[in-house]
Amino acid sequence: MTEAVTTASVESAITDGLVEIGAERNEITRDASLEALDVDSLDLVEMAQIIEDEFQVNLQGEDVKDVRTVGELIDLVMARV
Repeated sequence: MTEAVTTASVESAITDGLVEIGAERNEITRDASLEALDVDSLDLVEMAQIIEDEFQVNLQGEDVKDVRTVGELIDLVMARV
């Protein structure tokens, strides 16, 4: 049985993924820039893999190249599920 994907579940998975790649949990907000969290392009590839594993959403480099904030990443995933 598949659970419904909610914004809260996507936000939680992305937050956990960002912590896994080295971001400080207390600095992660929807408005936080990925740059300020020290998320580089390699980290985004890792995040894309986490998102694909969790939500079966395939994100390519082209999809995330203009993503600047955590909120934009959450919105992108929600638009694809």
